[in-house]
Amino acid sequence: MWKMKGLVSVVLVAVGVIGNGQTQTSDTIPDTTPPYLEECLDSLVNKWYVNKSATNMVLDSIHFDETIATKALPDSVYIQRLADIMSPMPFTFNSKVKAYIELYTIKRRDQVQTMLGLSDYYFPMFEEALDAKQMPLELKYLPIIESALNPKAYSRAGASGLWQFMYYTGKQYGLNIDSYIDERRDPYRSSLAAVDFLEDLYSIYKDWFLVIAAYNCGPGNVNKAIRRSGGERDFWKIYYHLPKETRGYVPAFIAATYAFTYAKEHNLHAQASKLPVATDTIMISQPLHFKQIAGVLNVKENYLRELNPQYRRDVIPANKKSYPLRLTFNHAAEFAASEDSIYAHRRDQYFANGKLVSNPEYTKHSPQVPKGKATVYYTVKSGDAIGLIADWYDVRTSDLRYWNNVRRNLIKVGQRLAVYVPKNKTDYYAKINNMSYAEKQRLSGKTVSTNQPKKTAPEPEDANYVYYTVKSGDNLWTIAKKYNGVSNTDIMRLNKLNDESKLSIGQKLKIKRKS
Repeated sequence: MWKMKGLVSVVLVAVGVIGNGQTQTSDTIPDTTPPYLEECLDSLVNKWYVNKSATNMVLDSIHFDETIATKALPDSVYIQRLADIMSPMPFTFNSKVKAYIELYTIKRRDQVQTMLGLSDYYFPMFEEALDAKQMPLELKYLPIIESALNPKAYSRAGASGLWQFMYYTGKQYGLNIDSYIDERRDPYRSSLAAVDFLEDLYSIYKDWFLVIAAYNCGPGNVNKAIRRSGGERDFWKIYYHLPKETRGYVPAFIAATYAFTYAKEHNLHAQASKLPVATDTIMISQPLHFKQIAGVLNVKENYLRELNPQYRRDVIPANKKSYPLRLTFNHAAEFAASEDSIYAHRRDQYFANGKLVSNPEYTKHSPQVPKGKATVYYTVKSGDAIGLIADWYDVRTSDLRYWNNVRRNLIKVGQRLAVYVPKNKTDYYAKINNMSYAEKQRLSGKTVSTNQPKKTAPEPEDANYVYYTVKSGDNLWTIAKKYNGVSNTDIMRLNKLNDESKLSIGQKLKIKRKS
């Protein structure tokens, strides 16, 4: 916002605020459409947005050749319709406003219909923020002029998001902007900030059209225009003292409101968008990558980006505070039921040693082989624990964890672990992977009578709890996933297990209280 990035960086159509039954007409503005008008509008509505959804890019001018043979209406019709729109903002009808109305309803029909479809998702957020401050709901049309409802719109001046906040203005109004998150792109958070900013501007000017002009070019430019006009505080009277781009901003706003209000009268119909109308928010309490969510919920990453455009690197950086994740109602319910599994899914690949891996698809943790050592591999089997494996290979548990990115001693059946052993004993250690449990225990001087760890007498079952019988290949993660609202830590707590505990086939585990 400011630096005249509104119309210049827009993506499509402008829709603005109009009338309170006191429509004014004026011919003080020349009966010509500014030569930059269509160029600016073309730069707003890029069809890549419809086909590929919101993606990062600097908005450039795109030329549309199509022409629509739709007749313009008599001025009296426009004047009456504007007067019929209930709004606290008085508006003017003149040749400039008319030029924009005809642009939206005749020349740029496809773009307007695209925006009508997107508005079903975004407008409720804007209206809620405006209503909370008892401000004119027609201000919801500002983001149409600013960004064409593209949350990732980015102007050459550096403005970003639906409301096109500049960096320092966004920070001033409480938006978090860093390497991982840009809340200027968050539809909900940026709407709250924009409403606060508009409220502050109104406390200065007490005139909504001057507020809208100041939102576009900044209070400094509006103040200069007021001084140069001899103290006039009416948009149309300071019109020629405003920056060139801002002169078209208010007329575009008025005309856009007209176009959206009377879309059906002009045979304009919303094009369906891929954005859901109903969504829910999950608060994320630890770092999470979009690929982890997509892998468990079976959704596309681009879908997550569209609903959560504020996350710059597909990462929710929830280290010291929680952050919101927006999903459809169904996916939000699925997330809640599988939360532990989502956090655990391929975690070492994306957050090795608790830190984000820069290129998780290509960069895997593989420390250099220590001098004089060779690599052998061990496949985790049921009943194994990280401490036992380290004991069998005569290495430190901390080294084994480091070599394989193991966090909190959590390993899974079938997981392949790399172990660095002396080169002259490679053959000896390579055989361990195929040994029975009893044979491996003898390596460390421990003996057992069977190939399973010695079992203790099971506790009698409590009729108030649900139990599960351990099967071959089970581990705490897979068992917890079978029960809604149960995590691996819940099972460990109920059964007095720890990270070193082993499961045995036939073992009875207490899962949860019966409802």
